[in-house]
Amino acid sequence: MSPNNTRSEDDKRKDFIAEARRERELRMQGYRERALRLFPPVCGRCGREFEGKRLRELTVHHKDHDHDNNPPDGSNWELLCVYCHDNEHARHSVADWYDEATPGSVQAPVSTHKPFAGLEALLKKQGTGGQDGVPQKNDSREEKSDQKK
Repeated sequence: MSPNNTRSEDDKRKDFIAEARRERELRMQGYRERALRLFPPVCGRCGREFEGKRLRELTVHHKDHDHDNNPPDGSNWELLCVYCHDNEHARHSVADWYDEATPGSVQAPVSTHKPFAGLEALLKKQGTGGQDGVPQKNDSREEKSDQKK
């Protein structure tokens, strides 16, 4: 081996180590690594603890669902296991299916079927309806029971 080849290998090794350190530094600037440094490795929902290889099952959930909102103090993050994280996003997507009524607006009825719509007219027609279509007691039974006594 010539000294030039050895020096070249040393340079390659140094370059490789420097590149690995730069990549590590970039990763540490990512929000997942910052969250893992800020918070204990515990799921915020189910409370499971993670360490070693299982640490990859712990994910960072953005509370406001905005992945660009990454404050340095981590106030928009919570660590969730993959199962709780999936559940959280499923709940959020189900909530999006339902429109919330805005204050002061009239929400359209969910169902258009009205099963008792003609009941008042039917009761009045039969003569058993009282005021406002509310059935009244039939006093004839009480009168008959009074007469038997």
